[in-house]
Amino acid sequence: MDCPYILDEYRDYLRVERSMSENTVSSYLSDLHSFFKHVECPPQEVSPEDIISYFSDRKNISKRTQARVLSSLRSFFDYLLSERKITDNPCDRVDAPKIGRYLPDVLSVEEIDAVIASVDEKDWTGIRDRAILEVLYGCGLRVSEAVGLKLSDIFFTEGFVRIVGKGDKERIVPLGEMAQKALERYIAVRPQPSGSDNEDVVFLNFRGGRLSRISVFNMVKRQAMAAGIHKSISPHTFRHSFATHLLENGADLRAVQEMLGHESILTTEIYTHIDRSVWQRTILDCHPRK
Repeated sequence: MDCPYILDEYRDYLRVERSMSENTVSSYLSDLHSFFKHVECPPQEVSPEDIISYFSDRKNISKRTQARVLSSLRSFFDYLLSERKITDNPCDRVDAPKIGRYLPDVLSVEEIDAVIASVDEKDWTGIRDRAILEVLYGCGLRVSEAVGLKLSDIFFTEGFVRIVGKGDKERIVPLGEMAQKALERYIAVRPQPSGSDNEDVVFLNFRGGRLSRISVFNMVKRQAMAAGIHKSISPHTFRHSFATHLLENGADLRAVQEMLGHESILTTEIYTHIDRSVWQRTILDCHPRK
């Protein structure tokens, strides 16, 4: 079995049949390339011992990373099983590392305000950065969704944005007043796009092309430092904070799930740990037998 060839087939399977995003596909393939470079044997000859040995030789990686890599391997070998290229999945006899529940970093409302207020809006790039932060927090977007936002997906009159998220799944997200005002200010000074491919792209760089995820990541880090916040944050922190603050203020879990674009409500439930007293009070206040 030719490994590069079967990996190409698997890539197409993830894209077409599983409808996974390019970022997720790249992550899966990166894990597989690293693994097969280490074991140096074709997929049909991989044993549970090979997988255990691979992790033993990479003791410096976290348990969470180990779990992710094992998930990538399991998915790949399940695919080979479905294609009848192997007869069993070697991952079935490998125990997944035990990891604690992941609790995302969250900023307080005051810290969010401080980061956004730290942006210097003396030129169009500052106005753009302010708009990005307002949208990340106000709409709970992933950074890939923010940099991929299109002008044609913003409906100012109706007050919502259309987002195409993971797996090309579309969702509608309400556009808050502050985020809307920030977007309107930026669009008024938005530079000329570099070409027809970027005419509909909202957030542009100096060259008139689409802003990269790394640029947004660096901007968030820079503004956090400017605001005097020393937590380890990223663009995703604004999404976490968005969900947490909504739930703490009594928003319905299903509604937050829809806004975040989570396929499973179990993913959204990670945020319910933040302030259990709020959830306890809400439940008890609504219960018929108080």
